[in-house]
Amino acid sequence: MPPSEARSQSIQVIDRAAELLEVLGRYTQGANLKVLAIEAGLHPSTAYRILTSLHAHDFVVRDEQGAYSLGPAFIKFASRVRSDLDLRSIARPEMDRLLGQVGETVNLTLREGDKVIYVERALPDRMMRVEQLIGSRAPLHVTAVGKILLGDAGEEETRSYARRTGLPSYTVHTINDADTLVRVTKLAQKEGFALDDQEAEIGVGCIGVLIRDSSGNAIAGLSISAPLERRKDDWAALLKGSAARISERLGFH
Repeated sequence: MPPSEARSQSIQVIDRAAELLEVLGRYTQGANLKVLAIEAGLHPSTAYRILTSLHAHDFVVRDEQGAYSLGPAFIKFASRVRSDLDLRSIARPEMDRLLGQVGETVNLTLREGDKVIYVERALPDRMMRVEQLIGSRAPLHVTAVGKILLGDAGEEETRSYARRTGLPSYTVHTINDADTLVRVTKLAQKEGFALDDQEAEIGVGCIGVLIRDSSGNAIAGLSISAPLERRKDDWAALLKGSAARISERLGFH
């Protein structure tokens, strides 16, 4: 089968699955295979194969009578989306406040596996600025927030991360041995902030702190990125204050 035809069939499967889920969402008490296939315009055997796959991933559940309903995976993802939206709306005023105070880029990041992902930003109105794209990712060991997240997770997790990733270098300043990373992340945890000293990109410096939820878990990071020569040490205190206010609004005391 030509690659283009295979891709077309894969996309068609996604379209059919989406249609089945759309139909299923209209039934609060669930619906059987025959009803779902008819309303989705699919042959029952096709609908059955797709539903079976969705069931394997918890996107649908099937009761003893054979009725299908939306599954718990949607609750998990809906909770994650709502949580991220709430976090961004709560953090945004503090990010704008920081931007006004320092005149440099302010970032909101989340941990996603062995990387941080940028989910919100506040940009200065100046030609020379550091700009991270929303949705972009970076390894934990080359970012300020990533290092303090590792410090919060502890030495065992930091060493495990080092083994998993091999600590690839992005510049000559990147930390690429586990002992140094442990030392730096422990210091970051003690001081309440971490630095990125040209470790991801030459000429760029960053200061990062943690945001905590009502349970005290580190759920996000707040950082300021700037050309290294413009970065100031006293931004750490400003970041800590903003992160503390965001955390308080999330229920952390």
